[in-house]
Amino acid sequence: MKEQRSIKYGGWLDEWMIHYVKPSVKARTYERYKLIIEQHIKDKIGGIGLDGLSPIVLQSFITGLLLSGNRRTGKGLSANSVNAVISVIQSSLKTARLLGLTNEYTADKLKRPKLKEKPVECFTLAEQKKIEQAVLNGKKDKLNGIILCLYSGLRIGELIALQWSDIDFAKGILTVSKSCHDGKDELIIDEPKTVASRRVIPLPKQLLPILKGIKKRSNSPFVVSANGKNVSVRSYQRSFELLLKRLNIPHKGFHSLRHKFATRALECGMDVKTLSEILGHRNSTVTLNRYAHSLMEHKAGMMNRLGKLLR
Repeated sequence: MKEQRSIKYGGWLDEWMIHYVKPSVKARTYERYKLIIEQHIKDKIGGIGLDGLSPIVLQSFITGLLLSGNRRTGKGLSANSVNAVISVIQSSLKTARLLGLTNEYTADKLKRPKLKEKPVECFTLAEQKKIEQAVLNGKKDKLNGIILCLYSGLRIGELIALQWSDIDFAKGILTVSKSCHDGKDELIIDEPKTVASRRVIPLPKQLLPILKGIKKRSNSPFVVSANGKNVSVRSYQRSFELLLKRLNIPHKGFHSLRHKFATRALECGMDVKTLSEILGHRNSTVTLNRYAHSLMEHKAGMMNRLGKLLR
């Protein structure tokens, strides 16, 4: 047992990843944990023995990440990134304690930084129309995935993984049953992140002829493809960035298409529960918190229109 207790944290992380993480999580989660360990944990506290990881040692490490943990810029890591590091530390040390490799488990005493909800970045209606016209008048079928996201709220991983077999043209519905991310050498298609992410989305009838036309010209099982092959998430993001640059539209991430769909849905009177289900959120509270500002603007507009009746 003494030999076991002299194990360094970095060595234990290797064992934990092989025997406890890899067999029980999705490939994407495993790769994310691996990246967190290699980039942020091993070189800082990997050489410390398991029982040397006291609450103050761990908290000092976390403080350092918040102050200067970004290896590229030298600035602090975001609260979200630091919380991901804490989750890996806590899970790995909890397993070590269960196996008797440490005297006690104290990582639960770590103070997590507060998460700040990022402001929702949306395209204006004029920018949306500009994007739509450029895609519809262009000759690149793969860019029509942008239109699909604007009118369905799909995440980019869900879009890239989408196959023609997932669209029922007779019923006008789209089924989200998988997602994907870029692996080291290939696209990795996996199950959706959560149970709520598995969902059926009704499509606007105006979108169906566009999709049917693309399907006729396509020689790929994937809705978004180039030369008969599926595309990577990063390359599609890059195509989107180049489109915005060409149209002189200020840069916004691909996820802004999903935000635009959500805000437009609220403006058109869609209730929050329905929107939550279409977006694949865990519950309506997530949707409310994220789009509270847009919802309040919509309500204010309705009340102002109602107020005109009093004149």
